[in-house]
Amino acid sequence: MQRQNDRELRDELVKLRAEHRLLDDEILNLEIAGSVDQLTIRRLKKKKLALKDQITKIEDRLLPDIIA
Repeated sequence: MQRQNDRELRDELVKLRAEHRLLDDEILNLEIAGSVDQLTIRRLKKKKLALKDQITKIEDRLLPDIIA
């Protein structure tokens, strides 16, 4: 049961990382173009940060801290 849960978390992690990379590329392209309003870029950056938070939470669940 734990293995299946870990597998689901890893699958979700892969999906979130891919989405994070896509947002990063989209933001970069919009910044290079320079014709897009800053509000759109700010919204995308906020969404990217939220994805990063989700990624960190999943990584923490998969790799718990070991107290030495």
